[in-house]
Amino acid sequence: MLIHNKLHNTHTMKDFIKFTFASLLGVLLAGIVFAILGIVSMVGMMASSDTETVVKENSIFMLKLNGTLSERASENPFQSFLGEENTNYGLDEILSSIQKAKDNENIKGIYLHAEALETSFASLEEIRSALMDFKESGKWIVAYGDQYDQGTYYLASTADKIIVNPQGSIAWHGLASQVVFFKDLLGKLGVDMQIFKVGTYKSAVEPFIATEMSPANREQTTAYITSIWNKLLEDISASRNLSVDSLNYYADQMMDLRPAQDYITYGMADTLMYKDEVLSYLKNMSNREADESLRTLSLEDMKNVKRNVPKDKSGNIIAVYYAYGEIDNSTSTDEGIDSKKVCRDLRKLREDETVKAVVLRVNSPGGSAYGSEQIWNEVVKMTAEKPVIVSMGDYAASGGYYISCAADCIVANPTTLTGSIGIFGMFPNMEKLFSDKLGLNFDMVKTNKLADMGDLTRPFNATESEIMQNYINNGYKLFVKRCADGREMTTEAIEKIAEGRVWTGATAKELGLVDELGGLDKALEIAAEKAGVEAYSTITYPAKEGMFSSLLNQSKNDYIEGKLEESIGEYYHQFKFIKNLKEADPVQARLPFEMIIK
Repeated sequence: MLIHNKLHNTHTMKDFIKFTFASLLGVLLAGIVFAILGIVSMVGMMASSDTETVVKENSIFMLKLNGTLSERASENPFQSFLGEENTNYGLDEILSSIQKAKDNENIKGIYLHAEALETSFASLEEIRSALMDFKESGKWIVAYGDQYDQGTYYLASTADKIIVNPQGSIAWHGLASQVVFFKDLLGKLGVDMQIFKVGTYKSAVEPFIATEMSPANREQTTAYITSIWNKLLEDISASRNLSVDSLNYYADQMMDLRPAQDYITYGMADTLMYKDEVLSYLKNMSNREADESLRTLSLEDMKNVKRNVPKDKSGNIIAVYYAYGEIDNSTSTDEGIDSKKVCRDLRKLREDETVKAVVLRVNSPGGSAYGSEQIWNEVVKMTAEKPVIVSMGDYAASGGYYISCAADCIVANPTTLTGSIGIFGMFPNMEKLFSDKLGLNFDMVKTNKLADMGDLTRPFNATESEIMQNYINNGYKLFVKRCADGREMTTEAIEKIAEGRVWTGATAKELGLVDELGGLDKALEIAAEKAGVEAYSTITYPAKEGMFSSLLNQSKNDYIEGKLEESIGEYYHQFKFIKNLKEADPVQARLPFEMIIK
């Protein structure tokens, strides 16, 4: 019996080892197979992304916009690999695709399916301008939406026919600007923010020291959202043949929740259709029979459509350099202006003799005052050798205006937010957090009386506060001088419109802070004129990463942050600012925190 048990145990152990080895081998082989399949899939995606799109007769460009808009969309390998629908669009790709659709004789029109696009109004202005230019070619635009938001309705107003789902809606209620205040939250945590600033309107610090807008901030906010709203009214009024008074009246009625038939009655839309009816209508518009399928091109397809323009052989280059995001304050790899890298890049463009002019595309709320000064210096050096034209995007304010002011010409959209000439310093005092909340105590030995200035465990004393305020004052004087020199105005004239006040592009032009109103195309036109070149190639910098490079450089945190931004939307950037506060330069030339306009 004992021998039998031993033999049984021996066989059991052998079976266990055999099955374990087989399982491990199976897992290993499966891993190899999946790895090969993954590599093949990735290679396939990269190969397909480089394949030229052939445009067949009677095609339609289907411009679907439902997500977030950036200056330039980067490849997201995780999103592509997981088969997720792209919801992050690049303004550059949209504008380029609309131009290609205009030039290609096989594309009959644009089907605009735009519902909710998270962006600012200056970017919407550029897209709308491109759509209006597209219509000048004699081609048509049809817009359809289940639920239009105000921004996408602004785009849809360009259409020859606006279609709404019979149970759909059009958001139309006016604009509101909201600020989130953190003072009480920080108080509960035992954190006090010590503020040093120059500028009555420099309200970036208000969320940390107040619980509501100051009168000055309320005044400037009312002014710029009214200016933006008036631009929307003006453009939609012209396109839809509706009076401004009527559009304001409709907004006061809160059109968002009205029966869909009211949009037809009031002239805001043309007809009601379900999605299948829209597709039938598009077949008719593109000369396709009822039993034939629609020939549509997505934004992804349009990226690989060849431009119908002769190849430039002059060797002249006009460089478009993209500078977007916060200056030296972003710890993420998505958007952010690294002043050291920008300075290196601008230096190379200045030294490149084939580059005849540079269009600096600025879309930034500002950031580090020190970083802004370094970029300003490079712009000044470049203007001595070749024309520099600034094209302002959604924001080019505070530090964003600092790096723009020395350019030969500044171009902005009417709804661009700019100005905000002012700086501030913000230092947390965590004494109550450490002592009252965490029970921590600190002691200090020092050789000089100010050796521990800036220590988080105590507030600034009177001497330290005076030193810091003087430092901020000097920084402000330098900022004003840079603007005065760049705009060829007196410091007194700049000071009257400075004080940290935010202006729209339309108002900034009246004040002399901006030269021309328009988008990137206008800036390129001026650059070519100032450079004295008729034939040239446009090359964008910095070079975009390809999918393979993105895969190598992408971290899981970037993907997670992208999904977080999708989830909490407009509030994401505010919490990101707080998250990055400890890495940020304490002296900031920045827009009033994060403005939510909706």
